[in-house]
Amino acid sequence: MMSAERVAQLEYSEFQAAMLDEEKRRRKAAKIVAVLGHFLGREEDVLAGLTVADIGCSAGFIADELAAAGASRTFGVDIDVPGLRKAAQRFGERVEFVCADGTALPFPDGSIDVLVFNHIYEHVVDPDAIMAEMRRVLSADGVLYLGLGNRLGVMEPHYKLPFLSYLPPAAADRYVRLFGRADSYYERYRTRRGLRRMVRGLRVWDYTFPVLATPAAFAGDELFGGAAGRVAGGVLSRLPRPVLRALLPVVPTYLWVATRGERRPAGRSLPQPPESVRPL
Repeated sequence: MMSAERVAQLEYSEFQAAMLDEEKRRRKAAKIVAVLGHFLGREEDVLAGLTVADIGCSAGFIADELAAAGASRTFGVDIDVPGLRKAAQRFGERVEFVCADGTALPFPDGSIDVLVFNHIYEHVVDPDAIMAEMRRVLSADGVLYLGLGNRLGVMEPHYKLPFLSYLPPAAADRYVRLFGRADSYYERYRTRRGLRRMVRGLRVWDYTFPVLATPAAFAGDELFGGAAGRVAGGVLSRLPRPVLRALLPVVPTYLWVATRGERRPAGRSLPQPPESVRPL
């Protein structure tokens, strides 16, 4: 249910320039495809023969990369009409773009093989309702990729202010106004515990640690962004594993793959394999 305080962020790409940063969006897509490829046990044509939907696709760069990874049918879903218009103009021949709210996805039950929900939940009014819809449309043997921002990540990624997401809403509003970033702080992040509750009913495999420990295997330098990310990835990959695990509560992003059933990662073994997070 929509609250009086928060309304849907329509036309998001019009005020968030990062959605139109093609290079960065395609780097994100490379990481997504690499993680999905490992889980599915595929190194080429990762999504061949599969129906795929990118929920929160905006200008469509990630959806285009999913189509390029071999998907037999690719959908991009968003309420961002200007973003969808740009996406359809560039990628409409290979991706079907749909203007729809994530709480009412226009797909039959169990009809989607792969869903991507990447850095979206903090921008929506009711992420739990969208998660319920994704569970509904995901096929019995389907896979859901989740890129989930962490409330305890030190640097807030949208406003570049440390500890912003730690604050209660009123204090966060004052903080962004003080530094001239915005009139108010819209995003609502959750901790790892809150995210586990959000994905209840699904079996989740946590890829965060493998991507941090072996970033080159998953295009994982993007996790911390660009050139700085490559440096951070190199440093992190050399840290002792216990130290790296100790940092997990404050990493900026969790990377999870969720399924409805008992499907397991089918890819090559890793130095530190993903660990199962049981349904709650």
